[in-house]
Amino acid sequence: MFPGMNKRAIEAAMKKMGVKQEEIDAKEVIIKLEDKELIIKNPNVSRVEMMGQETFQISGEIEEREIEKYKEEDVKIVMEQANCSDKKAREALEESNGDIAEAIIKIKSR
Repeated sequence: MFPGMNKRAIEAAMKKMGVKQEEIDAKEVIIKLEDKELIIKNPNVSRVEMMGQETFQISGEIEEREIEKYKEEDVKIVMEQANCSDKKAREALEESNGDIAEAIIKIKSR
């Protein structure tokens, strides 16, 4: 936490201030955003409680992953029923707000 300082002294000072800290043995942390996920591999996670507030401190290797708007299963159904490519199926699902039947009809009527 503080380089060059005695860990016990830091813990004692935190205890006097009413700060509790607990290390959490996490394997992976995922933060879900509107359009993507942040995946933190090999995380160091600490739970800190201070003045009635609980916070988490996380560090590690960060990866970003885009969130798929539609299930793979939905895309496959549209592809099979409309006999089209993956790209066309996804475009049709986007245009029809995820309605599978509407997406199939749109592609077939083109």
